Amino acid sequence: MIKDIFHTGLGAIAIFKEKVEEEIKKLEESGKIKTEDAKSFLTSLADKGKESEEKSKDAVKEAIKEALDELGIATKDDIAKLKEELLSKK
Repeated sequence: MIKDIFHTGLGAIAIFKEKVEEEIKKLEESGKIKTEDAKSFLTSLADKGKESEEKSKDAVKEAIKEALDELGIATKDDIAKLKEELLSKK
């Protein structure tokens, strides 16, 4: 379910990006914006999108970690530590 929501969000972002690019191209063709400015704007928009994606991923990871902690589910690290403890007692 979370994956579906994430993919829906990415789809919406892709559509938004396409629409923005179309509008920028129209402004560029009509001479209302310079080609340099258009490229700079699109690059800036892409950079902010990547930054936002990373923040979203980090937020989802943190939420999952918190849920696992609340549920008391062992993580890979927990199991590895337990394995080390058991092996060291032999």
